[in-house]
Amino acid sequence: MVTRNLAVIDLGAESRRVFLASYNGSQLSFQEIHRFLNRPVHIQGHLYWNLPTLWQEILVGLRLARAAAGELHSVGVDSWAIDYGLIDAPGQLLGLPFHYRDTRTSGVMEQVISRMSRETVYARSGIQFLPFNTLYQLIAHYRHQPGLFAYAQRFLMIPDLLHFWLSGERISEYTNASTTQLWSVPQKCWSTQLMNELELPVHILPPVVDPGTDLGVLLPELAQEFGTGVRVIAPATHDTGSAIAALPASETLDWAYISSGTWSLVGLERPEPLMVHGLTDHFTNEGGIFATVRYLRNVMGLWLVQECRNTWARAGETYSYEELARLSQQAPAFGPLLNPDEPAFLPPGDMPTRIRQYLTEHGQSTPDTPGGIIRCVLESLILRYRQVLALASQASGTPLRMIHVVGGGAQNTQLNQWLANATGLPIIAGPVEASALGNALMQLVGLGELANLTEVRSLSRAITHTHLFEPEPGERARWDDAYERFLLLISDTL
Repeated sequence: MVTRNLAVIDLGAESRRVFLASYNGSQLSFQEIHRFLNRPVHIQGHLYWNLPTLWQEILVGLRLARAAAGELHSVGVDSWAIDYGLIDAPGQLLGLPFHYRDTRTSGVMEQVISRMSRETVYARSGIQFLPFNTLYQLIAHYRHQPGLFAYAQRFLMIPDLLHFWLSGERISEYTNASTTQLWSVPQKCWSTQLMNELELPVHILPPVVDPGTDLGVLLPELAQEFGTGVRVIAPATHDTGSAIAALPASETLDWAYISSGTWSLVGLERPEPLMVHGLTDHFTNEGGIFATVRYLRNVMGLWLVQECRNTWARAGETYSYEELARLSQQAPAFGPLLNPDEPAFLPPGDMPTRIRQYLTEHGQSTPDTPGGIIRCVLESLILRYRQVLALASQASGTPLRMIHVVGGGAQNTQLNQWLANATGLPIIAGPVEASALGNALMQLVGLGELANLTEVRSLSRAITHTHLFEPEPGERARWDDAYERFLLLISDTL
């Protein structure tokens, strides 16, 4: 068999990577070709993604991938969700895409809920209420720049926009469309009724395709450099969708997952949406590969650690993530706790000060060392994971037997051992580069090399190296005590 060489463009919230994946019919190998940082830009009081620089770095990665492989057969992009760009009829980008942490959406979600009940919005979308959801971004955008929408011909999520620049196809891929709160996961179509009632333009909505769809070959100007036969394949373009596609999981549904990175996506894979009134509107039903549904909750994740580290670096105190993990292990266990999803922790800025303010407001002691702050964050994250998993298991009626951890958090042995101890469940950690692997697997579907979920997961199990963390004897009781304190702390929220 001819080896298939795939360019995998995996764009996370903190760093971006281009991989070369090669498949010989039984083995799939990976090589990281290019890594670059993602630096949003502040312009006149707003926060944007620097998409032109991002595109230039992608082209650098493609050049390196082709040079390493000699020939490329396909390329596909996955990225974070929520954010989008607008293009006009000739295909020009109408301004830089806003960053989801931009403050223009402040209060918009609450205004929508006051106008249209929470139950109605959830019934039409099946998506968790987050203040930066695409729905609220689009409302804020339309209010502030209504004239722009007179020129807008299509609304494209970030990976869809990059696929458009690669192939010329103006489409939206299902897994990312499903995150917007503009798509009805229960009805499997754009929720035009919701948009009409909120006076949003529906003409900008693109057609939606399944993950693994072949979008055609590279545009002529790119084909001259990278090859005339290179196919553009839409993988599961939401990076979490790709990460869950890569799980080395069994075909039973008694496992949960945590895709652990800047955000932690905590949930279950289901054959259909779960719409349990009063509980699940705090959860999201997002599209997965092969008609599966990712029933999950977004938890703030390692963003708190990243912003603490950035704040200390600006003050001249530089720590690696490994150093912070070591310092946290030296700090006292089961001290102050916080709610990782507190809205005050969402924007970038001085995270250590915000954490201390939160702890003071909730009558708790405040750590005076970086290790103490990181220990507080990590223990609180573990307890939040435990709570979310318990709620998901309750909603589905499925007792959990194990937890898969993928993404950057799969490398954190301390975090994974604590998770096993706190939940009493074995943790299977890996793959680390899960979103890139899932991207490659769905490119192989688009190329006709893999045909269904069973084949995708079988190949993932065959090539993935995982690490097992078993609960340590005697540790569960200590975590149970902390969990009771945590539940009291956040008793007014789910």
